Amino acid sequence: MPELELPRNLVAAADADDGPGSARHAWMAELPTIVQELAERWSLAVGRPFQPGGVASWVAPARGPAGEQLVLKVGWRHEEALHEADGLAVWDGRGTVRLFDALLTGETSALLLEACRPGTHLSAALPAAAQDEVVAGLLRRLWVEPPAGHPFRTLESMCAWWADEFEAGYAEAARAGRPRLDPGLARAGIELFRGLPGTAGRSVLLCTDLHPENVLAARREPWLVIDPKPYLGDPAYDPLQHMLNFPDRLAADAAGFAGRMAGLLDLDAERVRLWLFARCVQESVDQPWLRSVAAGLAP
Repeated sequence: MPELELPRNLVAAADADDGPGSARHAWMAELPTIVQELAERWSLAVGRPFQPGGVASWVAPARGPAGEQLVLKVGWRHEEALHEADGLAVWDGRGTVRLFDALLTGETSALLLEACRPGTHLSAALPAAAQDEVVAGLLRRLWVEPPAGHPFRTLESMCAWWADEFEAGYAEAARAGRPRLDPGLARAGIELFRGLPGTAGRSVLLCTDLHPENVLAARREPWLVIDPKPYLGDPAYDPLQHMLNFPDRLAADAAGFAGRMAGLLDLDAERVRLWLFARCVQESVDQPWLRSVAAGLAP
């Protein structure tokens, strides 16, 4: 097979996080064959991948048999993004890119998607306050009730999984003598992280990974969401990733930021603040800067 250009972030993540002979490295070695087979299946002329790209997918512009502009996303199947195609099918282009076709095979999740033109990231197009408003408007549209028989996992299951990972990492940091969050704050935060999903007053389809880098300028609608990671649960969780993408604003006034997003989304401000505290605790092992944010948000 001819050599295939790889996204820089995909290569860097595999080299940093995986050992030699890992599943992700093996999948990357098969990418030239996978991309060629998908191009033949969907009659595509495929371009070079977007750079620097993501950490778990190969994504490139493509043209369909009638010359239409498309995007081919070839993903390494992983737990967080297990139902991306299902979510896009439910939303059907209402605030998200449209899904035209999908294929799951082996370790690969392949999506044929609508192309966004000009495709400018929201983060590069508007000031922070305006980004808040766009993200809030999109989230309101995405919060729908999924159809009967849907495959989506619960937010509670995701939080339990991430809480287990936090506790293992926190214990390892203690054994290694590395700095870590105060044990009392850690315990309070991770208990909230496990418990909050079960106390929600409503349950909707969540994006869970909506932030300005995952919102692109388009022609069909001003802004479209890409790369959702759908779960079913509490809408008060969903603005968290957006807020985590603004470390300076969190360091300056995390509670105020939570209150602003709650107001834009018509959510309970205290509940959003508690979610933000819990998530900052959960992320604090790998992102030490969040320790002080968590301390400032602690109930």
